[in-house]
Amino acid sequence: MSDNWTKDSWRKKPIVQVPDYDDKKHLKDVESRLASYPPLVFAGEARRLKENLAKVSKGEAFLLQGGDCAESFAEHHPDNIRDTFRVMLQMSIVLTFAAGCPIVKVGRIAGQFAKPRSAPIEKQGDTELPSYRGDIINDISFDKELRKPDPERQIMAYRQSASTLNLLRAFAQGGYANLDHVHKWNMGFVRESKQGEQYDALASRISESLNFMDAMGINSDSSQKLRSVEFFTSHESLLLGYEEALTRIDSTSGDWYDTSAHMLWIGDRTRQPDGAHIEFVRGVKNPIGIKCGPSLEADELIKLIDIINPENEAGRITLISRFGVDKVSEHLPKLIKKVEKEGKKVVWCCDPVHGNTIKASNGYKTRYLDTLLSEVKQFIDIHQSEGTYAGGVHIENTGQNVTECCGGSFEILEEDLSSRYHTHCDPRLNANQSLDMAFLIAERLKEIRS
Repeated sequence: MSDNWTKDSWRKKPIVQVPDYDDKKHLKDVESRLASYPPLVFAGEARRLKENLAKVSKGEAFLLQGGDCAESFAEHHPDNIRDTFRVMLQMSIVLTFAAGCPIVKVGRIAGQFAKPRSAPIEKQGDTELPSYRGDIINDISFDKELRKPDPERQIMAYRQSASTLNLLRAFAQGGYANLDHVHKWNMGFVRESKQGEQYDALASRISESLNFMDAMGINSDSSQKLRSVEFFTSHESLLLGYEEALTRIDSTSGDWYDTSAHMLWIGDRTRQPDGAHIEFVRGVKNPIGIKCGPSLEADELIKLIDIINPENEAGRITLISRFGVDKVSEHLPKLIKKVEKEGKKVVWCCDPVHGNTIKASNGYKTRYLDTLLSEVKQFIDIHQSEGTYAGGVHIENTGQNVTECCGGSFEILEEDLSSRYHTHCDPRLNANQSLDMAFLIAERLKEIRS
């Protein structure tokens, strides 16, 4: 156990990006109730993810992390969960075939409710209200009462996370992920696209291989790996009272685990070395991600790694770069060189979405797919030139047929954004655009392999 760490020691540290609850007694009551609830995930599952990420850090696997920008209570529907899971399966199939290695699948799901904001106040006309901070805290409606942080929303978030996890486990282990169904994963609106055609061609090759293996006596009936997948959950460790309430001692190891998710990450706005968020994650044994933006200096990154992972354990730390397409070549090589010089065992992962958000001429926040693809290409090329391994990608996406990001084979234009713009926060790639991303990464990985 880290020296002088307790699950509530973060409360003695400076903290940012937290809501101001009016009723502190109600907040304490909610956190006490949450502390009595069953865990959402299990310590053994988090250890399994850490083992898989250790393989990524050695270049033996690839991390695919994706899902909603911010989960909402309004869009909690089994079809939405299924479609997000399905597009992650499709992307992983594309990447597995190209990379020739296992794909570690981690969703931004079953807990990604809280969002950091650039400003604490939102102004519309002459009215100023607290900013929307995610459904776990307040409501997206610009209403005085609904924008007040409400502790009871944490209970709602817990229950939605539990039901989402229940469905995800059923999909992952109950037959939906069976490779025999690889063609059925192609959604209707994707099937009619260029990506759908590419995916179907790839699925046909996989089916041929499966037929050959079946003739040799190896099939989904005899091999669990052909009929199920490992799927892990993650979210930003932002609302620390909620995280503390779900932090438990593992009876097997005697270590502390945050049972709200398998993996947690620290955002670019909350990674102060002496701050509350770093204090909290240093004591839990879950895999931890660190968002690395343009303001992060190499020496500070090493300090953060040493605080969170003093034993230099492989699989413990994932560095998620989010520089922006025009800054990645300036900042990423410096961090890579320093981490390599210090001998730190990390997973390098690219988040091409958060540094490339713009406001369209019609006022909608959006992202251009070509810009995101360009940052991913640069990320992979820089690692190749540095002799290190580009180990993963971290995106905000959905299986729904939304029009929130521009570009792609269907060529979504700025004037199309209003058609199906459903996100509660930042724009997400739809399924077609997600497959565009997967095929691009697959092409580059294949080139590197050859």
